[in-house]
Amino acid sequence: MPIDYQAQHKKRLSYMPWLYFSLKEKHLKWAKPWQDEIQQQFMQLETIEIGDNCFVAPEANLFAEPGRTISMKNSCMIAADSFIHGPIKMGNEVAINHGCSIDGSKAGISIGDKTRIANNVTIYAFNHGMSPSADIYQQAVTSKGIVIGKDVWIGAQAGIVDGITIGDHAVIGMGAVVTKNVPDFAIVAGNPAKIIGDRRER
Repeated sequence: MPIDYQAQHKKRLSYMPWLYFSLKEKHLKWAKPWQDEIQQQFMQLETIEIGDNCFVAPEANLFAEPGRTISMKNSCMIAADSFIHGPIKMGNEVAINHGCSIDGSKAGISIGDKTRIANNVTIYAFNHGMSPSADIYQQAVTSKGIVIGKDVWIGAQAGIVDGITIGDHAVIGMGAVVTKNVPDFAIVAGNPAKIIGDRRER
C-alpha cells in the first residue's frame, strides 16, 4: 500500500498550524484548496466569518448559532481538537493552538490582534451560581464577557474566568488561573494569577 505523505502533512498542519504560513508554493497547490473547502464548510454549517489567509484545522470543533457568531479577521489559525463556541471576535493574526476550550456564552469574548493562545487553555465567559438552596446544575448562569488585548501571550493550560480584561502586551504564565484584570504589559503566573513582572523591564 502506498504511503500517504499528504495525509500526514495535513495532520501535521492541523496540530502545528503556524507551518501553513511558511509552506512552499508546491505544497500550497494542494493545501490552499483543502483549506478553502474546510472553511467554506464551516461557514455554511455555522454562523462563522473567516478572513483572508486563515487556517482552520478540520478537527477543530466550531459552534456558532445565530446570534453567537465566531468571527476572525486575516491570518488567524485554529488548531485541532479545540472547542470554540461563539460569540467570539478575533482580530488579525490570532492563534489558538490545539486542545483549547473557549466559550463566549451570552456576553462574548474579544481577542485582539496578534494574540497567541497556547494549547489546552480554557476561557469561559460565564459562571454558575453557588447558592446552597439549589443543586449546582440548576443554578442560574451569568455572563459578563471577556476582553483579551492585542499581542497577548497566554501560556499552555492557563484558565481565564468570566468578567476578566487582559491588557495589551500581557503574558499569562503556563497553568495560571486568571481571576482578576491584568494590566498592559504585565506578566502574571500562579493560581490565582499574580503579577510577577513587566514585559518592558525584560
